[in-house]
This record gives sequence, structure tokens and C-alpha cells, in this order.
Amino acid sequence: MPPLFNTGTLVQQWKTAAGMKAEEALALLSLAEHLLHLPDQQSICDLIKNRITAERWRTYVDHHHFDIQHTTIWQQGVYSSTISPKTKPAEIFGELVNRIDFVVIGDALTQAVTALRQQLIFSPDIRQGLQQMISHPADNLVYAFNILGENAVSAEAARQHFNHCLDALKAIASQQLKGHPPPSLSIKLSALHPRLEPLKSSGIIEELTQRILHLLIIARSENIPVMIEAEESSRQELTLQVFEKLLQSDLCRDWGGLGITVQAYSKRALPILGWLSYIADNLQTVIPVRLVKGNYREWEIAQALKQGLQSYPIYLQPQTTEQSYQLCARYLLSNHCPLLSPRFASHNRATIAQVLHCAAKSLKTVELQRLHGTNDSLFSELMTHTSPVQQQLYAPLGGQQQLPPYLALRLPHAADRGGNNHSVLQHCSKNRNATGVILDSQLQRQQLLNRIAAFSDKQWLAAPLINGEPVRSRPAEITVSPFNLSLQTGELYRSTIEDVREAYTVTRAGFIRWNKQPVAERARIINRFAELLEQYREELVALAIREAGKTLRDALNEIREAVDLCQLYAKQAISQLSPQPIVSLAGERDSLVAQGRGIFVCISPWCFPLTIWTGQVVAALLAGNVVIAKPANSTPLIAYRATELLLEAGVARDAFALLPGRSDEIDEPLINDFRLCGIAFTGSLFTANIIARQLAHRENATMIPFITATAGLSAMIVDNSVPPEQVVRDVIESAFNSAGQRCSALRVLYLQDDIAEQIETMLVEALHTLKIDDPREPDTDLGPVIDNHALQALHGHIEHCRAHGRLIFEGTLSRQHDTGYFVAPTLIRLHSIDELSEEHFGPILHIIHYHKDNSERVVDEINRTECGLSLSIHSSDNEAIKAICQSLRPGNITIQRNLSDNCYSGQHCASVGLSASGPQTGSPNYLLSFSQQTIHSCFNDR
Repeated sequence: MPPLFNTGTLVQQWKTAAGMKAEEALALLSLAEHLLHLPDQQSICDLIKNRITAERWRTYVDHHHFDIQHTTIWQQGVYSSTISPKTKPAEIFGELVNRIDFVVIGDALTQAVTALRQQLIFSPDIRQGLQQMISHPADNLVYAFNILGENAVSAEAARQHFNHCLDALKAIASQQLKGHPPPSLSIKLSALHPRLEPLKSSGIIEELTQRILHLLIIARSENIPVMIEAEESSRQELTLQVFEKLLQSDLCRDWGGLGITVQAYSKRALPILGWLSYIADNLQTVIPVRLVKGNYREWEIAQALKQGLQSYPIYLQPQTTEQSYQLCARYLLSNHCPLLSPRFASHNRATIAQVLHCAAKSLKTVELQRLHGTNDSLFSELMTHTSPVQQQLYAPLGGQQQLPPYLALRLPHAADRGGNNHSVLQHCSKNRNATGVILDSQLQRQQLLNRIAAFSDKQWLAAPLINGEPVRSRPAEITVSPFNLSLQTGELYRSTIEDVREAYTVTRAGFIRWNKQPVAERARIINRFAELLEQYREELVALAIREAGKTLRDALNEIREAVDLCQLYAKQAISQLSPQPIVSLAGERDSLVAQGRGIFVCISPWCFPLTIWTGQVVAALLAGNVVIAKPANSTPLIAYRATELLLEAGVARDAFALLPGRSDEIDEPLINDFRLCGIAFTGSLFTANIIARQLAHRENATMIPFITATAGLSAMIVDNSVPPEQVVRDVIESAFNSAGQRCSALRVLYLQDDIAEQIETMLVEALHTLKIDDPREPDTDLGPVIDNHALQALHGHIEHCRAHGRLIFEGTLSRQHDTGYFVAPTLIRLHSIDELSEEHFGPILHIIHYHKDNSERVVDEINRTECGLSLSIHSSDNEAIKAICQSLRPGNITIQRNLSDNCYSGQHCASVGLSASGPQTGSPNYLLSFSQQTIHSCFNDR
């Protein structure tokens, strides 16, 4: 396994000058590699100065021992037997500190950070890179410069990267190369546009094409080759569409200087090569193709699992990727694609040897690429003097700020060098989620949109559904879409008090029969319900968009999460609600039996009109209860349609009743009825308190379970140890997905004061890229809020903050938004979370600055809210993370991840304090909250 870093020189230098042992030098280098993940040089210097000192080093090393042991240098030390697998970093550092002055250690660590960075980054900028290039002999070596940067978060970031590329081309054009062949420039499309997303394709393909053509004017005139870098699988089609338009331009015709990178781990790698050959033949243009193994393995796996894809878009095992690489290499070297010019990038000895073997039989000129910083002895050893292969040096340009994202891509290459990727295998062992749609595929996306369009004029019904029959006790009311008040969605017949009484009478009569159903039979019915939800997915998506104003992706996730909950609870019911043997007295056989309680009232919100509704009623039914469901006043149509499917799946007609209606009209008789045996409620804390008081004042009534989920003020704490681009992406998703109308949406962002201004500026720029529009348009980012009450409340809060000078940013709305309940994304500055007396359920984010030495104030503030739903900590400092986790009391804590999918099905979700009164949706003990348990005892001979 060749080393990623060349550490021999430093190790020998420290052994000679400072008397370090080999394992001590490697441990120090491992710590240096760990520090390279910090976002800038100043953060590294401050950490070495203040945290890795004679007094504090042990605390830091103890808290980061896992990170240090998983650096490539430490792993290489274990592989070479220099470091024992059982040795802990603190043991080695302890011996080092006892023998060597800490000033020497600190200087060596600083030196190591610089040396490792220089092995990863060829030069800080293009001009220094060119000078470094021409200072070396040509020696059959071509340079490929890559200006580090990807996933621009704003138009300004994309503009800056474009200017860097433009400057690089101008610098190359003006440089006297002194016998060197012209270097090439690699371009990452995601760095040139902030929204390189398939759902945005209709608007960005032409824009991005014109932007790159502007660069190609110089490249073509000076004959500077340009290579389009590979991106994630989700961007593959989009990248190829842009590439094809570029090739068809007059600038690229007959040039042969515009190339593209293909990743062999993609299952589409070989078909893509065939397509490229077809395009090259049609245009009679040479296309340089660089073949790599693949850079986004773990990301691809996580996304496939999250989206519920039927298969992974990539090969998971390194052996299969290797086979794909060799097949692609043979194709590129064959006569089947005469206009494809092959370049091969790998650091696997066997891979290179096989490529060279095939290249010797090919008439094509071949380039073999190696990364800057890797030892070229491997290539020199394998290549003969007569080999028709040219070497290419991949030379990244940038500074410490650009390094962490590059490291995230480069370090997984350990698998390419022969290591095992354990985290990938762990991902693959997870259960699959409900089947999803590949929205990144233009074909699948258009097919889905066509099926959804079939329901564009459909009118749905909502009415009390009792004993399987709709009840129309009142005149019908017209329901409209929140994004267009002139767009009718259906008719609603509201429930009356008489309907409530009838629902209780019917379901009480059906309880005994439903409760006697075997758990396995109830689970079968719920699994059938899940199948029906998927069967009618397009209709339910259309309904979620038109009734709740959800975007296409949110509507799809709504159905998928409901399916996930059905499957999860059905599986849990078999294991948890079946009779469980328990420890017995001698001669006895005892078992714990779970049964239904009786009639459960399930009150669900509009923010997840199908997911939460499904989670409540399915859990109650599986536990043996009968259910009276009251959907949100704003979203009764989807609940009614789901109830029809629930009954079609096999739920007894007298085991379920649906009562759409106004809370001020039917909540009181629902809650005060003596036959009530439990309530599951998701909604506001205000309404939960009203229900709790009503329950407390019921006369001669038994105590019943009151299972609540009331959201709260979810927060994110950010320090200066995380790349700001990552923070901005996670904040945007956490605060503004679903127009901020999620239980777990980010409400309060705590920013360390030395990075606060930078993050705020980047957030404002990123918010400008969001599209606020009709959610029927697939590229819409933010739809409407749910109703006029929500609109007025949010606008009132914004105006209050504007009057007090707290407004940081408010997005712009146009006249077209007057047709519905639209609220622009807004940033508000606070001094303390205490200023918020309630949650503002919409696209509003509050920002609070804090000093790094005063993080205890942040913890105290959040704890004072007495809410405990979700917290995200964006920090690389494990000591700080541990301190926060030990002091705060949220139900869910995520580290360096957004909150938008924190409580989605397939993950556990918990809440404490004012945010809940029991286990939450998706948690292991949720089903048991709906059941009552009895112990059955009998003698062994009976």
C-alpha cells in the first residue's frame, strides 16, 4: 500500500535533530494531518498555540484520539508495523513530552502542517505554480492545474472562482514555458454555479455553457487544454448536457482540447464512454477522457439510502470498481473509440501495471496521471523507457481555506491503494427506506411530472368518515391552494358535535374485535396500507403540493416517510407487541402481553399532513386501539384520501373514524368524552396546554396517556473550526427547507463572533439563489406558508424586528406572490434567545453572536427555553462538543449535519421538556406508548 504522504524526510530529520523515535514522529505527523481539516491557517496556529501546550496537550489528544488514529499517516504507521495497533496516541505523546522540550514539539508540529500541506497543494496560486513548473526539467511531464473549489454557495462565490479560472488561463497564455508543453486547466462545474442541480437544469445549462465558453475563448486561442472534472452521480446528466453543448460550439469544433473526467465506480461509466465516442464521431472531434476510480463513494451511498433508490449508482466494492476501471481502460485503448484520447489516473500498482500492459498493445498516445505529493518512484518503476506513455502531474492550487473539501475527496482514495473502507460497508448494511424516484434523472423526473399532471384538475373530498361512510352534516366549503387562492382543490364537509358522538359510538363497538386481531394480522394490514401509499404516490404528491403547498421534493418525501413509518411500526409490532416471556417463579410460566387501551384520538398538524397523521394512527392501530383521527384544519383532503386507502388495506370500518373540523368546534367534545382512552397530539405548545387543562378537568374520568410533540426552538451552535461553506449549506437546508415549516427547522443560529460577519454575508448571498414560487414548478425552493393566520403572524414578527433595527436580510417578493401566502426568507439578529417568547413557524432565522470564551451563556440560554427538540453542533473541537452535549438537554443532537432530515423516518427521533411528553415518531418505544401491558401467569403443567 503506497503511502499517501511522503513522510520519510521529516521522520529522519526529527530522529537526527531532536532524537525522536519513528513512532513519535509518525504520531506527530498524524496530529498534523488531523489539523489540516481546520478551515484556515489562523485556526491551526491558534489551536497549536492555545490547546496543544505542555499543560493542555493531553486533554486535546484524549478528545481527538479517534480522529488521529484514523488519519492516513497513522494507518500507514500501523500497516508498516511502526505503530502498534493497540497503541493509543496519548501513550506515544506522553513519552515524547517526557523526553523532548515542548517548544521543539510545537515547532515540529507547525513544520509538519506546512510540509503536509505542500504535499497536497502544488502552489498557492497559478503564477507561483507556473514558476515552480518551469523550474523543473520538462522530462516528458505535462502539468494539469486545478484551482481548488467546488459547490459554490452563492453567485458571488461562483463569480470569484470564474475569475480565478480566467486569471489562470491568462497567466498560462502569457508565460514563457521554456520547452514545457502547455499545462491544462481542470474545471469543476459546481464551483462555477451555486445551483448545479438537476431540478434547476432548465435555467442553468445555457447560463453555465456561456460562462465556460467565455473561458474557452482564451483556452482555444492559446491551445490550453481544459478538462471538466467529475461530480456526484446526481450531477452526471447535467454535466454531460453542458459538455455536449460546449462541444457543439464553434469554439470546440475540431479542437480536441476540451476533455471530461469519467469515474469508473459509476455503473454508467462504460455507457458514458460509449456515448462520448458517439458524440466524438458525430462531431469529428477528439475528446480527451480522464479515467479515475471515483471520489464520492460514501456520499453516494448515503444519498441513495436517503432517497430510497432501488440500487446504488456506484459499485460498492473496490474489487468491482477495479474491474470496471480495467474494462473502461480497455475500451478507451481499443479501436472502438478512435476519437477518445485516454488519460488514466490511479495510484494502485496493479491498476497502473494493467493499464501499461494494455497501452503497449494500443496505437493511441496515453497519459498516466499522478497526484502532486505522491511518490513518482512507483510510476518510474513501472514505466519503461520505450513506453508510449506520457506522465501528467495533477497540481492543485489554493490555500488552507480550500484544503478541507479537497481532503474529503482525496482521503477516501485509501481504498484505491488497497485498504478497506469499513464505513462504506456499515452504510450498506443499513435497512433500505421506501422506494424513491431518481429526480436527478431527466427521464424519470419527466415521467413523474407527467403522472402528477394527470391530477392537475382533480377535485378531492374531505368529510367525516364514520363506519366507512362519508357524512355530510353541513354544507360543503370550497378549499383552495395556499400558493394560489383562486385554485380550488376540493370540497370540505366539517364535522359536527353529533358526528363526534357517532364516531365514539361506532369505534367503541369495534374495539373488542380489532383488539383481538392477532398482531401479525394487524401488521399485514399496515404493510398493505404502505403498498397502497406507494401505488397512489403520484396522486398523493399532487395533493400534497396543491393542498399543503409542498415543493416536489418535499411532497415525495412526505409519502416516502409515511411508507417508512408503516413498515417500521409493522416490524416493531411483531417484536414488541407479541407476548414476551418474563422471569417467573419456579413452576410458573409468565408472559407480558400488550393490548390496546381503547379509543385513541389522534390530532395531527398541517406541516406533515400525511407523515405525522400516518405515524399516529398506524401506531395506535397496531397496538390494538381503535382510532378517531382529527386532521389539521388546513389539510383535511390528504387525510381523507389516506383514510380511504387505510380502509381499503383492511382496517375494520368500525375501528377507524375521521373527523375533519375546526378545533374550536369539536375539540372539546372529543376530549371530554368518557370513552376516550388516549390522545396523540402534534402541534403547538399553546394547543397542547389547552388539551392538558381539559383533560385535567374531566369529571370521574380515568387518567389517560397524552402523547405530545410540540416542536420548540431548535438551535445550531457554530464555532470557527468548520469550513464556512459547509455551515452555510447546512443552515440554508435546516432553516428554509419546507419554507421553515418543519418541527425540527432551525430557528436560532449561534455564531462565534470572529466568523459571524463572514457567515452572515455568505448566508445573504446564498439566500439570493433561492426561488420562491409556485410549488408545482419542480425548481421551486420555497413554497407558501400554510394560511393567512400564519402569514400575518410571521409578517407581524418581521415588522416588529424591523422597527427595532434587528433585520439583517429580507428576501424580495413580487406581485405574482400576492396570489398566495408567501413569506420571503428572513434573517433577524438577536442578543439572546430569551427575546423569543414563541416559535415563529416559517422561513425566519434568528442569529445570535457569542464569544468563544462564553459558550456557557449559550448553553444556559438554550436550557432556559425548556424546549428539547433538536440541536446541531458545527464544530471540529471534540472537547467543546462533549461539553455542550453534557450540559444541554435536547432530544436530538447532530454533529456537523443539517437539521432538516433530523427526524425523518428511518432515523430515531426524541424530544424532552416542553417539546414532548413521551417517545416520539420513529423512536424504538413509540408503539408501547399506545398499549397497556398485563402479565399472564400459569403453572407449567397447564
